[in-house]
Amino acid sequence: MKKLFLMFLSVVTFFNSCAQKKSQESKAKTNQLMGKSIYDFKVDALEEGKQINFADFKGKKILIVNTASECGFTPQYADLEKVSQEYKDKLVVVGFPANNFGGQEPGTNKEIGAFCQKNYGVTFPMAAKVSVKGNDTAPIFKYLTEKDLNGVKNTTILWNFTKFLVDENGKLIDSFVSTTKPTDEAITKYLK
Repeated sequence: MKKLFLMFLSVVTFFNSCAQKKSQESKAKTNQLMGKSIYDFKVDALEEGKQINFADFKGKKILIVNTASECGFTPQYADLEKVSQEYKDKLVVVGFPANNFGGQEPGTNKEIGAFCQKNYGVTFPMAAKVSVKGNDTAPIFKYLTEKDLNGVKNTTILWNFTKFLVDENGKLIDSFVSTTKPTDEAITKYLK
């Protein structure tokens, strides 16, 4: 009976030890991710063969937007270009075409680039088409939407033209729904 009890105690101790180790590893991983900033990300650019390195934007705020060419909010490209030019000394706008909502970004990277240039004169950096929700969410959007990673808030991207404002140190300030125009005071108050 005593041997059975000791064996039971050994098994319990073993499982407790494993659980504690797993908990410590999980905490360490969370702490490591919490230390990340936007500067840790590099993404493919819309222009073939080029990359956008977010570390290049240190010292400026960054407005990241999931975009689409066939959306009711598509005219916001003009406002994005406007704030990009008006605040160019302190802000970088980066567009991320995504086809997650209503199939409103069906084009290729080349087609998207031509559309943005022709219709809105876009000069700010545009990333290659990505996914911003679901199992194939781009890592940068996981970071932007999960509080465990960005340290600020959880955000559910509900539609095209959701905006994320990042500070000069690479940390998320806030996110804004599609109906918040890039020129809205809710965003520009951080740029003045």
